[in-house]
Amino acid sequence: MSIEQTSQNAAKPRVAIVFGGRSSEHGVSVVTAASVLRAIDRSKYEVLPIGITHEGRWALVGDEPARMAITDGKLPDVDGIAESAEGQVALPGSPASREVVWSEPGAAPKVLGEVDVVLPLLHGPWGEDGTIQGLLELSGVPYVGSGVLASAAGMDKEFTKRILASHGIGVGSYTVVRPREWESEQGRAAARERIAALGLPVFVKPCRAGSSMGITKVKDLAGLDAAIDEARRHDPKVIVELGVTGREIECAVLEFEDGPRASVAAEVKVGGDFEFYDFEAKYIDSSEVEIPARLTAPELAEIQRQAVAAFEALGCEGLARVDFFLLEDGSWMVNEINTMPGFTPISAYPKMWEASGLPYPELIDRLLTAALSRSTGLR
Repeated sequence: MSIEQTSQNAAKPRVAIVFGGRSSEHGVSVVTAASVLRAIDRSKYEVLPIGITHEGRWALVGDEPARMAITDGKLPDVDGIAESAEGQVALPGSPASREVVWSEPGAAPKVLGEVDVVLPLLHGPWGEDGTIQGLLELSGVPYVGSGVLASAAGMDKEFTKRILASHGIGVGSYTVVRPREWESEQGRAAARERIAALGLPVFVKPCRAGSSMGITKVKDLAGLDAAIDEARRHDPKVIVELGVTGREIECAVLEFEDGPRASVAAEVKVGGDFEFYDFEAKYIDSSEVEIPARLTAPELAEIQRQAVAAFEALGCEGLARVDFFLLEDGSWMVNEINTMPGFTPISAYPKMWEASGLPYPELIDRLLTAALSRSTGLR
């Protein structure tokens, strides 16, 4: 789509697909957007791709998913595919208007038409964490997915665990290293003591990041400080979780007219030289994800029940992926919840629904239809 192309087919809802963003998951978000652009039903929807650069500029991007793929192990970025190096897209500033405006230095602003719904495919902070949801609420534009509170709680692993535990849903042992604590030697000593009390191994993670960014498995406390420093490169707040032995099982949740339902499950199988499902194993090496997971009927029924319970405990809307561990004693433990899971070609969320009888294009259509029927504001 060119900058001058401003016409809108009134018969079709116009979808602004927003992706990229300021987080370390920028490239994954671009790949997710490419998959959605390929699959969205163009006979039903008009599409306006909008990319957010690493610096936070909202850029107009061509409808060219082929340019948004992983190439030679390198993730794409919005700066490389934006139609202008300086132009900016502005979403509506108030509920009274849904017009999107394009502006560029030295040129008059251009109206690109109205947007009926936003599909925010941002992963991580400044997107998946309630920030863009709050912006869209202020603008009065419907959007796909959870609202401000559920998005923020789902992004923050500490509060995810607190909320789920308060609803009787199993979570693992953990401790949190807060920014101010790690900035003093007394605080560091206290944090090290709490972590040592958890036992080993532990997983050190950024508290508010996804795509397995910045995670280190620590088997010896001598490597703890370096692991925390690595996690803090992504988020000053760090969560340290006790390692568990079990199968890694995922389940997709989707909201239907009669309430949320869970898909068949998937099992992550990490092989080769990878000890856990880190970023490289997930996106570059493409570790195996078995769909459907080999579970007994009672096991599947239980994970589906717990996935829906977790979805409702956090107040999620639209969609979510809930990641579990099936422990050796047969019990389930939630690892984390993703309120905007990946939609890349290798992502488990759309694959689980496809295995459940809902193809990718129909999944996107259902998400958009639900968002268009839902008001913004308190609900």
